[in-house]
Amino acid sequence: MSCARVPGAYGLPVTQNPIRYAVVGRGWRAQFFFKLAELMPERFTVTGVMTRSVEAAAEVSGRWRLPVTQDLGDLLRTGDPEYVITSVPWGVNPGLVETLVERGLPVLSETPPAPDLDGLRKLWTQVGKAEKVQVAEQYLLLPDHAARLAVLRSGVIGERTSAQVSSTHGYHAVSMLRGMLDVGMGPASVHARTFTAPLADPMSPAGWRDDATPKPAVNTLATIDFGGKSGLYDFTDNQWWNQLRTRRIVVRGSLGELVDDRVVRLQGTRTVLESELRRRQTGRDLNLEGFDLDHISFDGAVVYTNPYPGVRLSDEEIAIATLLEATGRWARGEAEQPYPLAQACQDHLISLAIDESARTGRTVDVGAEPWQ
Repeated sequence: MSCARVPGAYGLPVTQNPIRYAVVGRGWRAQFFFKLAELMPERFTVTGVMTRSVEAAAEVSGRWRLPVTQDLGDLLRTGDPEYVITSVPWGVNPGLVETLVERGLPVLSETPPAPDLDGLRKLWTQVGKAEKVQVAEQYLLLPDHAARLAVLRSGVIGERTSAQVSSTHGYHAVSMLRGMLDVGMGPASVHARTFTAPLADPMSPAGWRDDATPKPAVNTLATIDFGGKSGLYDFTDNQWWNQLRTRRIVVRGSLGELVDDRVVRLQGTRTVLESELRRRQTGRDLNLEGFDLDHISFDGAVVYTNPYPGVRLSDEEIAIATLLEATGRWARGEAEQPYPLAQACQDHLISLAIDESARTGRTVDVGAEPWQ
């Protein structure tokens, strides 16, 4: 068995010139874009930030020492950005993306690119053919997932036939299911149900709640028939932050299966092998290299290498940095699109079908759309 080594999923070298991007917005997601540029100025430059209010501008300017404006024209004239990140609410995002594309700017859009099906269709009609929009979907760029993809693509479990994701919600989970199954833009059939049960919810984005009282939590289960391949979606309210519901990834194939970090598969006609994905994490015990991800290996072969060694990034930060860099290389004409608008529209289309099926109790069929 041979797995391709994946340096950060895209094999990204240090760029000769830092990738320059402007940011519209200053919320939780935008903080990642500011922080990564601060930590790696040799790779990233934030040319400017646009906020809605003077108060928000003062906050960004004071904390990050970045040029801030409330005018889009000023933002685009400052620092010659190679692309613009839209980190704004769902309802505002489509119009902003359209405006930027009309001005000829490549865009890295917030997820999802539009809130509903009508919005997706309208946005695609307005900007789809321009091929100037990528979407900020980073989940399959997380180191563990990128390593899993490398193993799956090697064919070690044969033809991939089904996948289960219990990790994140909606379009994020759908992107993982489709990516791990290598499913294209074809039709799908979705059947979803919700179940409510008591669950303690000890943590939120603001920190510990100091409350261990179980409260009703909704669990959404959905089966997705991709036509020959199937996906199982499993998400519980606040699963991102609730450590009482751990992540679970299963991908089954014709010769075996991957379950989280463990792989079982058939070799020859009588031998069943078991192997594990293993992280080399420095800084533990008497390792004095500093706490950092070095690489992930499988059966003695490195299948993922941290593209930002020494920066001490979390997995989420590594994935976002990988996406920022891949988008920059695409904007420069040096690489393929990392996550184009069409893929984002398809993932959110199926996510909307999950919501509709859970709400109505009916099976929802996903058919042809203009981006397919």
